[in-house]
Amino acid sequence: MAIKKVWLDESASECISCGACEGVCDAVFSVPEKMKVNEGVDYSQYEEDIKNAAEGCPAQVIKYE
Repeated sequence: MAIKKVWLDESASECISCGACEGVCDAVFSVPEKMKVNEGVDYSQYEEDIKNAAEGCPAQVIKYE
């Protein structure tokens, strides 16, 4: 099933702006001051990278579906 949505969920912990997600997939994530999910991206093209970024996030705030 293709990834349709990616978001930052800080309900349990807060993004620490480490830039790891941007290092894994800068097409989807950017960290100017705090991580943000880039809009207008076809997430299905970056599924593996999104999953790797979420798994590698030290704060575990990257979610997708």
